[in-house]
Amino acid sequence: MANYLITGAAGFIASRVSEMLLEQGHTVTGIDNMNNAYDVRMKEYRLKRLQAMPGFSFHKLDISERTILEQFRSAKFEAVINLAARAGVRASTQNPWVFVDTNVTGCLNMLELCRQNDIKKFIFASTSSIYGSNPPYPTPEDADSDHPLQPYAASKKGAEALAHSYHFLYNLDVTILRYFTVYGPAGRPDLALFRFTQWISEGRPVQVYGSGEQSRGFTYLDDIARGTIAALKPLGYEVINLGGHEVISINALIRMLETTIGKKARVEHYPSNLADMLSSWADVSKARHLLGWEPQVSLQEGVQRLVDWYDAERAWVSEVHTP
Repeated sequence: MANYLITGAAGFIASRVSEMLLEQGHTVTGIDNMNNAYDVRMKEYRLKRLQAMPGFSFHKLDISERTILEQFRSAKFEAVINLAARAGVRASTQNPWVFVDTNVTGCLNMLELCRQNDIKKFIFASTSSIYGSNPPYPTPEDADSDHPLQPYAASKKGAEALAHSYHFLYNLDVTILRYFTVYGPAGRPDLALFRFTQWISEGRPVQVYGSGEQSRGFTYLDDIARGTIAALKPLGYEVINLGGHEVISINALIRMLETTIGKKARVEHYPSNLADMLSSWADVSKARHLLGWEPQVSLQEGVQRLVDWYDAERAWVSEVHTP
């Protein structure tokens, strides 16, 4: 069994990747600074679940601090799975510096950890936002990614370039995973499916930016975590899309949630935000070819699982701040 270092371990995707690896009998060392980018109760909930599992150890550290290299001097890991990030296209326009600190400097520190400790495999979580305003649909990995629309995507592009340089200079095996829209239980409360589920369930206004005809390709958390683990295999240097296989408009998504929850939404429209992409739809043929990855959970099934989780945890999740 292998030992893995996972950054952002209390985060939405990283916590599920950690759980799956632990269930397979591996050991996981988790890093997270437990910041307040969103309601920290979500991170505490996920971390508590991980800490109840054998084989998991946790360090409250910030990957953007270079001192982290001293914390893990000579540590041996099969791979570093760098899923820590400041995420959010709109939030990055308010404080771009923290996005560069975590997403670029933090990535550099983890690459340097691999170099110094002779760790052979590095996985980096990138984003579909990197494809800009007018990509082809479904979007392949070789589509233009040189014109990001916000600091969030720009920071991910910078980190991708750094990762390639470490592959070239030090023969580090690097897999860049460009995640499209991910959803599921205990998700980020700034993302549409969590927010809409809470707002409809609690009878609060559902905030929609623009007409609601903008679309997103959604993929369930477990499918994304399985793809991330599959990417641990030796690949040299690859950029691979994960997710976004079931595309739906925001208006249609609200209707699906109304049916699943059994309540009518009170929709309020706001002006479109320039930081938002009009659509996202991934070409995942490369993931299918290189990783043998296929999404298994339909959008309808995944939405039902999310709503069931929300109902089970409603006593506290109903009060989680949804920006």
